[in-house]
Amino acid sequence: MKNIPLVRPNAILVIFICAALCLFADNQLLAQEYKIKTIVIDAGHGGKDGSTRGLYSTEKDVALKTALRLGKLIQDNVKDVKVIFTRSDDTFIPLYERIKMANNAKADIFISIHCNDMPVKATRYISGYTKNKKGKKVPVYKTRYAKSTSTRGVETFVSGFGRVDEQDEAIKRENAAIFLEDNYKENYDGFNPDDPESAIILSLMKNTFRTQSLKLAKMIQDEYVSVGRVNRGVQEKSLAVLARAGMPAILTEIGFISNPDEENYMNSEEGQSEITNCILKAILAYKQSVEI
Repeated sequence: MKNIPLVRPNAILVIFICAALCLFADNQLLAQEYKIKTIVIDAGHGGKDGSTRGLYSTEKDVALKTALRLGKLIQDNVKDVKVIFTRSDDTFIPLYERIKMANNAKADIFISIHCNDMPVKATRYISGYTKNKKGKKVPVYKTRYAKSTSTRGVETFVSGFGRVDEQDEAIKRENAAIFLEDNYKENYDGFNPDDPESAIILSLMKNTFRTQSLKLAKMIQDEYVSVGRVNRGVQEKSLAVLARAGMPAILTEIGFISNPDEENYMNSEEGQSEITNCILKAILAYKQSVEI
């Protein structure tokens, strides 16, 4: 798959191409029988891209465990659908390779599984007092580094229109994996994480399947809510891992690994079963709604 350069001169061209593809894709779905035959499941991060952790587990391991379980669940319950994993062990897979696998397989759905995390914040506080050279009493400051452990909930992303300066820490963290790739300058020619136009172009590439992606994302969130999870909603963000997908594609954050209760839930048998069953139910509902 030839990589699409993310440079300014191509911005207008990309817009027109995406608009044409949107119309083409919609017409094709109406013109021919459509069946979901292949689903690609992506366990987020892996290998050297795996520093996010809770008290005792890492995001990359929880994501992999969930992805493998979901894949087996699909294989056991949907006999006519083929499941492909982007990784089945602790391996680093470049973001563009994950989508390339899905595009090459002509996948009908791409699902990327992640755990959310709260950023570390620095808090300055007075630890005591001392005297300066003039004998005057002055405070002694120290810095405490910690992250919120109370934030919880689930959210699902699709690739959409968004400026880089409007992105939260979670999105910046997901896109940061680009820079762990040895040849990222070639794979994402011109991509600048601080340039709003780069983010917009990434979003335009994915716009072809925006409606279908939003539909699947909402179904997944609805299933989470049905079992009592805190709903953080469906969001459109400039995610590099979804940008070049030639099919409906979503990234779902199954919980906050920085929250001890949610970390326990995501690692437990009950939690794993509930999360994967929610996603499976959403896939089945989506499949029924789009197949002709």
